[in-house]
Amino acid sequence: MTNLVASKEVQTLLDRASGIGEAGGNARLKAIMRDLLESTMSLIEKHDISESEFWQAINYLQNGAPEFGLIVPGVGIEHFLDLHMDAKDAAAGLSGGTPRTIEGPLYVAGAPLVESGANLTDDADEGEVLTMSGAVRGPDGEAVPNAILHVWHANSKGFYSHFDPTGEQATFNNRRRLKLGADGRYAFSSIMPRGYSVPPGGATDVLMKALGRHGNRPAHVHFFIEAPVRATTSPSVRAKVCCRRPTAAAAMRI
Repeated sequence: MTNLVASKEVQTLLDRASGIGEAGGNARLKAIMRDLLESTMSLIEKHDISESEFWQAINYLQNGAPEFGLIVPGVGIEHFLDLHMDAKDAAAGLSGGTPRTIEGPLYVAGAPLVESGANLTDDADEGEVLTMSGAVRGPDGEAVPNAILHVWHANSKGFYSHFDPTGEQATFNNRRRLKLGADGRYAFSSIMPRGYSVPPGGATDVLMKALGRHGNRPAHVHFFIEAPVRATTSPSVRAKVCCRRPTAAAAMRI
């Protein structure tokens, strides 16, 4: 393997390409861009990537842009961001609580704010009824009062409202924000979600198959917690629970 990237010529090229030494611009962006370019050049050199392979990759990224929201979690980058934030919390002495997990691209703000115990499903759906209950706790097991629990999941066909290709779902079907009381407990019912896959033949599916993987996901429910918290705890928690039974309970800590 050559060591071209370390050469003075390429290092000068990296400085020029990223605007190092130029007046104006964003200094942080310049530093990030330089590292990104250098890492890309190092990959080309390390794996002896051909010109044809390079432009094939560019074409894939250009055509796959509409699915970046699926590709990013699919290749583990979104999970790494969660791990990175958890590690920063730990370094700052913020320990305990439910670990972060992938939020995914299908969260929609502004879901109806309702009392705990509500039904999430607006549409007629012949699927199995799901009931869930649990509690939001602090790092020491204490109840977190007056929290708001965001809940969302797919319908029995595996489609999310706002993203349903059939266009048949109500605007906030299977999406609610639950107002919790002083005891931090929650409960809701809905129709059991179904697992789903990435779009067949799409950019994510093509990549997963090329890696020997698949793009299928089991049925699951997303949670996002809002709560007034002490300065020593994280302000929010994202969690996901897989649905394998029609009745489930879950406790989440912030």
